[in-house]
Amino acid sequence: MQAPAPDPVYPVNSPRAAVDPPGTSSMSYINWPAVFAGTFVAAGVSLVLITFGAGIGLSVSSSAPSWRNASIPLSLLSGVWILVVTVGAMLLAGYVTGRLRARFSAATADEVEFRDGIHGLVMWGLAVLIGALLALATARTLAPAANDRDNTASQTTGEPSNVAYEVDRLFRTDRRPADPNDQQVRAEAGRLVGAAIGTRFSPEDQAYLSRLVAGRTGLAPADADRRIQEVLNDARARANRARRAAVILAFMTASSLLIGAVAAWFAAEAGGRHRDSGQVPSMLFRRTRFKVETR
Repeated sequence: MQAPAPDPVYPVNSPRAAVDPPGTSSMSYINWPAVFAGTFVAAGVSLVLITFGAGIGLSVSSSAPSWRNASIPLSLLSGVWILVVTVGAMLLAGYVTGRLRARFSAATADEVEFRDGIHGLVMWGLAVLIGALLALATARTLAPAANDRDNTASQTTGEPSNVAYEVDRLFRTDRRPADPNDQQVRAEAGRLVGAAIGTRFSPEDQAYLSRLVAGRTGLAPADADRRIQEVLNDARARANRARRAAVILAFMTASSLLIGAVAAWFAAEAGGRHRDSGQVPSMLFRRTRFKVETR
């Protein structure tokens, strides 16, 4: 009996000619079930690994209670962990997407491989979009509680809550102020300190703050100026460190997403090649299949 002719779309010696029978092409260029399957895999793997990383102190959100305690090494380690999570999740999800995608008979071998990669890229985009929406929803949920806590602190002490510690250091003394407007003084000093951390302190503001500190603590003007300078130098150094840590974490996150797109593309192509050649991805599957066939 004469053997059936291979699919004329592929070359005779193409590995896809024997495994891609006619009539198996999809009506749509994008095979959405495979894309959704890969997206769910990426979400599940990312959630597990990110939760594990948060448990050991590696998270996309800062583990420091305030900007004063930001750590550049910890931000770098967190960024590396995000890179590992993203690339690992996209490799597995991209492979699943390419493996499950319906094959196109009316396409060349290069076109099939390109479409596998496109499916991996679409899966990556959908996973990133879902992750961004979840992050936005989480931020909106946590923001009111944080605002209420900050507002409560501001109403209690008078000064902006983010520089309350700096104001405490400026006005630290054994004396107890009898001025009923003490909270207004702290609030004004807090606003001056907040402005001085981000920009240069004008001589007028520094002189005025020096008078406030000297009047409340009883320090000599020279000692008040020295205390103000120490507090501002320390606050500026901590703010710069927190800014650098945030930049490192943001850069590592963006780089992880871009590298994840590349990983999803090539993993989907690998999944497509294994799909067409009938390769089994793991020895575990082979053992299971052997046991089933020998029963």
